[in-house]
Amino acid sequence: MLRILTLSTLFPDATRPNFGVFVERQTLGLAAHPDVSLVAVAPVGLPPRPLRRIGHYARLGTLPTREIWKGVDVHRPRFTALPFTKGRYHAAALERALVPVLDAIRADFAFDVIDASFFFPDGPAAVALGKRYHVPVSIKARGSDIHHWGEAPATAAQVRDAGQGAAGLLAVSKAMKADMVTLGMPADRITVHHTGVDQDRFRPAADRTAAKAKLGVPGPLVIAIGGLLPRKGHNIVVEAVAALPGVTLLIAGHGPARAHLEALIARLGVGDRIRLLGALPHADLPELIAAADVSALASSSEGLANVWVESLACGTPIVITDAGGAHEVVRSPDAGRVTIGDPLAFAAAIGALLADPPTQAATRAVAAPFTWEANTAALYEHLTRLVADQR
Repeated sequence: MLRILTLSTLFPDATRPNFGVFVERQTLGLAAHPDVSLVAVAPVGLPPRPLRRIGHYARLGTLPTREIWKGVDVHRPRFTALPFTKGRYHAAALERALVPVLDAIRADFAFDVIDASFFFPDGPAAVALGKRYHVPVSIKARGSDIHHWGEAPATAAQVRDAGQGAAGLLAVSKAMKADMVTLGMPADRITVHHTGVDQDRFRPAADRTAAKAKLGVPGPLVIAIGGLLPRKGHNIVVEAVAALPGVTLLIAGHGPARAHLEALIARLGVGDRIRLLGALPHADLPELIAAADVSALASSSEGLANVWVESLACGTPIVITDAGGAHEVVRSPDAGRVTIGDPLAFAAAIGALLADPPTQAATRAVAAPFTWEANTAALYEHLTRLVADQR
């Protein structure tokens, strides 16, 4: 029985059900493995105490410090995330907070390996804790944890040092692995570990026209799913669809760029066919994606976006930028198009797919390798190897 301690600051809770759902799904798959015993630690970063009573921090403060979450034993210790320090002290604060928690866990659960499912601040803290408990550490890189924290002056050295100190590393795409190597991490310790998709839930609509009608969309439908952040490039997709008469765009997500997007939609005079849906529960996404003719995301950086493979599993082709593992997903015209982050280029790619769409079956077939079963099997093999090598 492999005893795993999974550590992730990116993990859902009662106040944030969509937060880190893919880390959750990976963890649930691993916990269900017949040869695994798993405890999860999902630390909650909070500002110093006077600020903890404000806004969403107050809600986070009400979370239990330990609970059974979807059948998994999850600990939720707090650590102090000092504001205005650009993350410089996050990993050290996390390590200090985790020592008494992991000491107590280890008294009853002698974990063999620490599985850190997000690179920062989890990775540096995990490496230090691995030394304390004499167990190997694996760290997974997903996207912004490398592209932001791994390049920011205040945290870049911590990310690099954690990558060099871990027994093994995981990358969501080959492109992410290359970025990690560029930062100075050892290539021979990095394994590409693709995400999975629930192909029973994410599947083509039996009648796409009827599915669009339920959404109040009479003609071609494009969707864009992702946080309303500048790096997601939703403004590019808005301008692209604005140039395609009769095409509707629905954007699902929330974030600080909402006001800018609302102003752009108003300025372009397309409020009748471009709508911001806000954040949607992950459970509602299959129906939305399956209704769409095209799924578009103009990100400036990605690892391997989960919505790419979810869209393909729904039989919906994608139009994306050449970011992260784009070419690991768009391997044929049936998957969609990879283009530059420019409104005219996106409009041309979307228009081409609307004019000559691949079959839903052909698009779905591209997503066939991306299963949670494959994800779990590869992760179990990776962690087992690290433990064996340590012994």
